Amino acid sequence: MNAEVKKKPSLGIGLYTIPDVAKILHLDRTLVRRWLNEYWGNQFTEGNKNFSSWGQGREKAVHFFTLIEFYVFYQLRIQGVSAQNIVKSYEVIRNELKTPFPFANSSILTDRKKIFYTTDGELIINADKSKQINFKAIIEQFCHKIDFDKDRLALRYWPLGKGKNLVVDPHHQLGQPTIKSTNILAETLYAMHTAGEKISFISSLYDVTESDVKASIEFFNKAA
Repeated sequence: MNAEVKKKPSLGIGLYTIPDVAKILHLDRTLVRRWLNEYWGNQFTEGNKNFSSWGQGREKAVHFFTLIEFYVFYQLRIQGVSAQNIVKSYEVIRNELKTPFPFANSSILTDRKKIFYTTDGELIINADKSKQINFKAIIEQFCHKIDFDKDRLALRYWPLGKGKNLVVDPHHQLGQPTIKSTNILAETLYAMHTAGEKISFISSLYDVTESDVKASIEFFNKAA
């Protein structure tokens, strides 16, 4: 997927409203709205010509890269990295990696104090204005739920982890959660379950495994 995103929704980049972001990442809508407006609507887009959102208010929507960046931003915040340091590092990493979506890049790492990124697999750069070299062993914090393409940009997101077939892929159903390798919406399976259909019947009807149906139920129960 090309890193240049057009200033209007198009196939292959996903489309997520604030409720969608909150549902997929299991976050409070108020928090999502505030952070999207404050950071992606202001600080992260300053000097960045690539569009990260469309619409206003309740109709505001974002694309897949912004969804992933929001996930990484949230993970950094709950690990104690200050919002101020995240914003500063975002700018540095964006300029150094020459990417409009630095937090959707597989190079992002953290030691829970500052943000780091890799340049050659081993070398770790302190992503602040000093750009000091740091060889400290650092564990990747987020990549267990994200697939990346050959350009190291986020390709798909696994909200329940890669051990389950529920995936958020911008090339399928505008990026809404689907069953892996299908266009079957997880929400469709969940809706049938809430309507009283048995898991075994839903599995047979849509030619998916019972585990896929259970994963859909788990996902929407967490989002409730």
